[in-house]
This record gives sequence, C-alpha cells and structure tokens, in this order.
Amino acid sequence: MTTGLDSLSWMEMVVSLVHFVEILVKFFRSLLWICPKAWERGQSALRFARLRMEKRHNYVRKVAETAVQLFITNDKPNVTGLILAGSADFKSELSGSDMFDPRLQSKVLKLVDVSYGGENGFNQAIELSQECLANVKFIQEKKLIGKYFDEISQDTGKYCFGVDDTMKALDMGAVETLIVWENLDVIRIKLKNHQTEEEKFHHIKPDQEQDATIFMDSGVELEVLEKMTLIEWFANNYKNFGATLEIITDKSQEGSQFCRGFGGVGGILRYNVDFPSLEFFEQQQRVDDLDDFRYLTRHRPYPAYHTDYRC
Repeated sequence: MTTGLDSLSWMEMVVSLVHFVEILVKFFRSLLWICPKAWERGQSALRFARLRMEKRHNYVRKVAETAVQLFITNDKPNVTGLILAGSADFKSELSGSDMFDPRLQSKVLKLVDVSYGGENGFNQAIELSQECLANVKFIQEKKLIGKYFDEISQDTGKYCFGVDDTMKALDMGAVETLIVWENLDVIRIKLKNHQTEEEKFHHIKPDQEQDATIFMDSGVELEVLEKMTLIEWFANNYKNFGATLEIITDKSQEGSQFCRGFGGVGGILRYNVDFPSLEFFEQQQRVDDLDDFRYLTRHRPYPAYHTDYRC
C-alpha cells in the first residue's frame, strides 16, 4: 500500500489480514526540497522541474522494486491482492508504470484516494477498502475451509479440531495451517501449585471462571500466573510452532459449519496424526507412572530412625 504527498512522500508496504496489520517497510522521500540560495546561483525553474521529475521517477522505481522484494516469492506473488492508496497521483503512476511488475499489476484490487499522509492516511485507506478486503477475505475463507473439509471427507487424518487436539498437534509441530474463529470465546489460564511448584494450563469458557474447583488441586488453591484469550495466545505464538494462522468468520456457510460443528478451532496438518491412539498412550503412561509410584511407596527402605529402633 502506498500513500503520497506532493511535497513529502511516505511509503508503507503492509500485509492486512482483517484483524492483523503488519508494517513491512517504511521510508520517506522528499520531492520538492529547494535550496534557499538556489536562485542566487542562477539555477532555472526548468532545472528544478527536471530534478523534481527525476525524484518522482526514482521514487516510483523504488516502490516498484520494494514491492517485488516483499510480494514475490519463488517467482510467484505471495499475496491475494494489493491496494494502492495516496493523496497524490503516485498510485496511478505506479499502477500504470512499466517498472511495476506485471505479476503484481494483476493483483491490484483498488486505487484509493486518501486525505492524509503517514499513518493517518494508511488507516484511512484500510477503512475505505473494507468492502473490497471483505470480498477477498470471504472468497479466501471459503477456499480454506473447503480444503479443511476435503481432508475430513477423504479421512486423511491430516486435520484436527477442538482445543485439546489442536494444542497437542501444535506441540508436535504438526499444524501447517491453524484455523480459528474470530469470536472464539475460550480463555487460557496458567496456574501454579506453590506446594509442588507444578504449573499447568487450563482452557475454559468465560462462565467457568466462577467454578472454584478449577483453581484447586488436592485442597491447595492455585495461583493464576497468566490469563488471556486463546485467540490472542494463538496470534502471539503461532509462529513458534511453524504454523500459519487464519482467522475466519461465520458469515459464509462453510465458516458457520466450522464454528458450530468443530468448535471454531482446528487445523490442517502436515502429516497424519492418530489422536485416539495418542490419547490411549498418554493414559497408559499416566497409569504406568502411578504404578511406579505405588511400587516405590510399598518397597521404600525404612527411615534411619526406624532402623535404629529395630536394632
């Protein structure tokens, strides 16, 4: 996305995914700076006009080159669409320029006129492009969830749904695409038992916060170390698991079915994961650990003072 003014141009390349906006690069370019003593040195108005046109040309070229660096990967565009915005004619000049890569020209969705420069203009451009972005997002969302449902219908095992299975798949590094409903009402809390120094996580609904049993462990009150919405936690941590994050709505038929039938959270996996077997092995491990504990308890040696008494 570009914004420009006649006297000072500001360029911001961004990725806008409805909920998250990331500024990828930002630079300024002065286009009308004139040395106060320039006229005294006899420089003509034609010379200043030529210098100004050269700066405009160089600026457009820099924007075009930066766009290629950011939005072309392996000779293919890595974005669904581009919006060019500005208060001057740079956006039109860029979109029609031979320097603008044809692969990106085909991705231009809209040219937007804004009243401001800098971040105010940037935010206004996003606001004025909401309808256009919504249409793109709607199509992209239907395609994504359609792919998710294909994995289920073909029984590939390369999918997960529900908070528990999705968290397990993330921990395994198996999630390729994490899909989350924008209004997911799940809270992630981190609790600590100060007697055992054990820390654990719970994922609860807002109405479960009043359930005191969640915050107790064997009669010990647990301390809340951290509390945030699960969707916020996903947004902050999905990159750590090598996954991509897709936030969806329930406005499409596919999105509504995903939210109602699959809990509003799931993922497309890199490989087949057998969650029932995984759960069985985890339960078996817990049983084995408990048996080991009981065995050690029954066969532990007498304390030293007991030995003294027996002597």
